[in-house]
Amino acid sequence: MTNHAAAALGLFTGLMLASTLTAAQPSSVSFNGSLGQKAALLLIDGEPRTVTVGSVVGGVRLISLDESRANVEFGGRRHLLTLGASPGRVGEATPAPFSGRQIVMSAGPGGHFTTIGSINGQTTQFLVDTGATSIAISQIEAERMGLRFREGRRLMTQTANGAVPAFQVQLASVRIGEVEVRNVEAIVIPAQMSHVLLGNSFLTRFQMRRDNEILTLELRY
Repeated sequence: MTNHAAAALGLFTGLMLASTLTAAQPSSVSFNGSLGQKAALLLIDGEPRTVTVGSVVGGVRLISLDESRANVEFGGRRHLLTLGASPGRVGEATPAPFSGRQIVMSAGPGGHFTTIGSINGQTTQFLVDTGATSIAISQIEAERMGLRFREGRRLMTQTANGAVPAFQVQLASVRIGEVEVRNVEAIVIPAQMSHVLLGNSFLTRFQMRRDNEILTLELRY
């Protein structure tokens, strides 16, 4: 191979590598939960991915992790992602720590308001239910999150299928985006539910306002 051919091949290879690296850079990353202290559930350009601390997946390096935040690097910047908050994007600086007092949700199918958040640091999906006295969690979901609900007070609660036994518990933390509420009453019931019902034990901590398809919760105190 001549020197000119070798140089041309090297230039072509370099351009291809640069193109590949550029294409691999994500434009949007959000933190959707954790698997212990060693792996984060990230939504990278809309695709759910599991990333362990120190590894790179989809152009995103996970630097460190705690129960509510993931410190990641992509697009040449570090981003501190908050559980359930707006995604980090290329070109954005590192956001400030938790300081929010407002939750904003858009209506989904059927006019329901749903969102991702966490209970005691464990990711879950919420559905706003103004008719529920307190937060309601299925036993399956409570077990997945490690809640010690069987130590709670036993009671009977009324459901669409009649009266069922339940456990009343106190949740140390309920967090949506940058807003956290502590010591929230909840009940755990033996029912199949696609979401945790976000009832009035949480909602009454907020001033609620609905504008067409947008629901805004403003923390009272």
